[in-house]
Amino acid sequence: MAYVLSQADARQVVLVMVVKRYLQWTSVKAEIFNVGKYRREGTPHPDAKFFDAGNPEGEKARKAAAEAAVADMINWLKDPSNKVAILDATNSTKTRRKWIYEKLEEAKVAHLFVESKCDDEELIMANILDVKTTSPDYVGQNPEEAAKDFRDRIKMYEKVYQTIDESEKQLTYVKVTNIGHQVVINRIQDYLQSRLVYFLTNLHIKPRSIWLSRHGESEYNLEGKIGGDANLSPRGFQYAKMLPELLRKSGLPKDAPLTIWTSTLKRTNQTAHHVVEELGWEKLQWKALDELDSGNCDGLTYAQIAEMHPEDFKARDDDKYNYRYRGGESYRDVVIRLEPIIMELERSENILIITHQAIVRCIFAYFMQVDQSQSPWMEVPLHTLMKLSPKAYGTQVEKYKANIPAVSTWRPQGSTAKHHEVGEASAVVGEDVAGDKSTVTKDVTVKVHE
Repeated sequence: MAYVLSQADARQVVLVMVVKRYLQWTSVKAEIFNVGKYRREGTPHPDAKFFDAGNPEGEKARKAAAEAAVADMINWLKDPSNKVAILDATNSTKTRRKWIYEKLEEAKVAHLFVESKCDDEELIMANILDVKTTSPDYVGQNPEEAAKDFRDRIKMYEKVYQTIDESEKQLTYVKVTNIGHQVVINRIQDYLQSRLVYFLTNLHIKPRSIWLSRHGESEYNLEGKIGGDANLSPRGFQYAKMLPELLRKSGLPKDAPLTIWTSTLKRTNQTAHHVVEELGWEKLQWKALDELDSGNCDGLTYAQIAEMHPEDFKARDDDKYNYRYRGGESYRDVVIRLEPIIMELERSENILIITHQAIVRCIFAYFMQVDQSQSPWMEVPLHTLMKLSPKAYGTQVEKYKANIPAVSTWRPQGSTAKHHEVGEASAVVGEDVAGDKSTVTKDVTVKVHE
């Protein structure tokens, strides 16, 4: 299926990146074909006049870029394992959309046009500052000048812009106005298209952050056991007491609304206690945020699992993402149950999530586009608060470490059946596994104030 963006507004880059990471996180192989990338091969840093419909040279170059992108997209879709191609382009006229539709029909490729309209000038300009000041078109340029030029570029498109309407009834499309205030859909025909439409209608572009933390050290952590519903250890309670201070150190917005999400297990609710008491925020429990179900291995140590179920221990080591505990879950199962959580995160603003190791890995992997084979092996230390701030071209990560000791519950792939000390391998959350779409701007250790 080809997923085709039909209107270039300030939201488009955000929308493209988020859709790709959502699809890949849910095991749908997707790729972006950005017409601007093709165009930059010949015209790397054009000004707004290049996009004027009355500029014949600009029009010729943009058409050639679109043709190359569509050709590569259709060729990519010939591989049966490739499922969704995203054509990221300003398909803002009926003539352009008709041409794309005919190309896809000829190739026997299903399509979904997406039109995102926004006429809120304040919102447009705020988003331009985020999107275009980091765009390849404006590398090294003054942010204010870049924003002004892109606003002028939008005006060029407005001159020729034609909204999708009933005259294009042959198209499958979703039209979103002012970030979900109004949604129009036409000819949605299958499950994947329905999922994409639902996802798109939940997105917003307001600045926000997600604070993510494991619970404090638990009694089971001290014993090396997995699963269970243990209480916090004394050091875990100390982390819970310090968590409000960590949040303040992280630049917590004073007036912005913030909601706390926990699992239903005792150790996450105990960790949230002082945040609720001191800061007075609403707390919601989600069963979907409970730790990965270890089935028959619940309450065992890794050494006991290796001794009692050696074949299972090896199978999980070989393919941790897909391995399912006997009577329990796999990481793939966890991703499926976390999909409603991701939907809520995309539609929400500021959220603090206190949850468990496997759940943190899966949520982090979504925002940082971590490969499925790597995500179950990421090291997620106890007593560390992460702040994730989604941006147009990736997610900014800041880590705040409490100087409260805790055991390591991490076991690297291929190692012996025991937990290992922090730092024995490089797969640390927010650093080596995150890829070039993320940045780690802070790594701060915060001392305990008695």
